Amino acid sequence: MPMIELIKKIYGHVPEDLLNGLNELIDNSPDADSPKELWNENDVVLITYADQVRSNAGTALEAQQAFLLDYAVDEVINCVHLLPFCPYSSDDGFSVIDYLAVDPDSGDWNDIANLGDVFGLMFDLVLNHCSQHHEWFKAYIADDPDYANFFIDQDPSVDLSSVTRPRSLPLLTPFESPSGTKHVWTTFSADQVDLNYANPKVMLEMIRILVEYARKGSRIIRLDAIAYLWKKPGTDCIHLPQTHAAVQLMRQVLDRVVPGTLILTETNVPHAENVSYFGDGHNEAHMVYQFSLPPLLLDAIHSGQTSAIKSWLQTLKPPTDETTFFNFTASHDGIGVRPLEGIVPAERVQKLADVVRAQGGRVNTRRNADGTDSPYELNITFLDAVADRATVSSAEHSRRFLATQAIMLAMQGVPAVYFHSLVGSPNDIEGMESSGQNRRINRHKYQRSELAEALAKPDSLQRRVFDGYQRLLGERCTQPAFHPSATQTVLDLPGDGLLGFVRESADGEKVAVLANLTDQPRQIDAGITELRNDVLAMQELDDGASIPMRPFQVRWLTD
Repeated sequence: MPMIELIKKIYGHVPEDLLNGLNELIDNSPDADSPKELWNENDVVLITYADQVRSNAGTALEAQQAFLLDYAVDEVINCVHLLPFCPYSSDDGFSVIDYLAVDPDSGDWNDIANLGDVFGLMFDLVLNHCSQHHEWFKAYIADDPDYANFFIDQDPSVDLSSVTRPRSLPLLTPFESPSGTKHVWTTFSADQVDLNYANPKVMLEMIRILVEYARKGSRIIRLDAIAYLWKKPGTDCIHLPQTHAAVQLMRQVLDRVVPGTLILTETNVPHAENVSYFGDGHNEAHMVYQFSLPPLLLDAIHSGQTSAIKSWLQTLKPPTDETTFFNFTASHDGIGVRPLEGIVPAERVQKLADVVRAQGGRVNTRRNADGTDSPYELNITFLDAVADRATVSSAEHSRRFLATQAIMLAMQGVPAVYFHSLVGSPNDIEGMESSGQNRRINRHKYQRSELAEALAKPDSLQRRVFDGYQRLLGERCTQPAFHPSATQTVLDLPGDGLLGFVRESADGEKVAVLANLTDQPRQIDAGITELRNDVLAMQELDDGASIPMRPFQVRWLTD
């Protein structure tokens, strides 16, 4: 759809200043060729904070880069997703004060450029909301006419009960201004004020920031909380047509200004809603998160039932070669359970919540239309989430965890590894309790010396996880069948703990992925696959014999 038609679809007319501003962006951009390929089997993304690792010398970004190089992480991971690194006032970066600055506690733009000399980069665009301390909001609340309608002043008497709520918090927050009290739309917290995209000036400003991120080297740009972008009282205010059209507009501008930049949409919602952001396969997101994957893996490992994840896997197919999935099991957020809706019975979701609480974690809730609250997010490290209360050895604990990671890494799409999964971080109970924020349980920040000490013990859980993960990543990058566009065929295995699928590249290279997610040895029928070379166990299996599977073992079988 031509850009002018997209703008008309969003606003019902064509705001002249918006059109002129976008044309200026496009006209002032040098010609650039699109990359020959969007992705390949070497692509693995590390999700991390800019200040994840600190040392007594240099900036946090320098300390983290030094750690990644000293431990050869650059040999197995080729892209770094820096979670919001701008000055902020809350939510560990997701309440942005200045979109075009780097938080001095982390470093500066030179540090990010230096990181980009070694790794591809991925940035966050926190575009649904900004901090109440942002200059835009300060001007708005001071009744500066240049910033009128930059935010949403909603009459509190209007019925907003149909609005989808991701938090059990008030939707509107009162702020005092010279003209009186303004009840401002705040989807996520009182400090995170929602931008008003019905004002074309806001759309233009945010697209300019989007382009600037791409120009500063961001190969992938994550559109944070994009589903809530457009508000219309009387609707659920999620996934509205104007939101999809806005993503299409951003994609079209990027394709013309910085071709090859990939858009990743962050929509922690049921699967069918999530994949709607592929659009027609050519016009919206290049990638969507596999939000159903983390809780499905937890459900399988704790219930001993793999039928749900198997059935879900059978539905997965990117619509075109320009789209793929962004696979992960953990991130800075908790593990969302809304993506299990329609896939796993409610009682199994409740069981996961009980498991998380038993492991020291917390369960965040969301407000339903009827005023009740229901589980929304499990706050726990994925390492501790997979543990069984009877598990006492670090060897067994690491096997359980690495089994889930071997499945995730082998699935169709681009894999993403959270820093705390890579280094085997346990729950940060102290950080969670001292901050009063449940999500801090999975956001521990390391001193370089502390991290080095944790990884110095060869038999410790953290070192077992770190070494095992490095080996999985190193092997993955050697397999053309793990190209994101390689096909994926689910195998017909019993749903009582077994799972399997075959990846096949365009030139016929195959990997059969077999998993036993139970604590008992199992056998898989020999006829399930002709592949016999297990590259993980470094073992050649006997032809014609059934395939033995130890508890929590994953095999990657090749020719």
